[in-house]
Amino acid sequence: MMQIGYFSIISMISHIVFIAITWRAMQGINFEPLVRKNYVVEARILLIFIAIAIGATVSNFVLDILQWSQNLLYLF
Repeated sequence: MMQIGYFSIISMISHIVFIAITWRAMQGINFEPLVRKNYVVEARILLIFIAIAIGATVSNFVLDILQWSQNLLYLF
């Protein structure tokens, strides 16, 4: 039971870290030409959602690899 709690904490931290890394990486891309005048707030919200989607996907991938590598012990 304790292991499930630890994995939950690791999952939450992983998601937050990868979302932050994705947000930081997206800051290097110039989205200004794609944004219409007076729609800056909407564009910023869209970028936040994109960062969450990409960061959560990468985090899930890393957590899956971690879980699979732990399950390899049951193979032998």
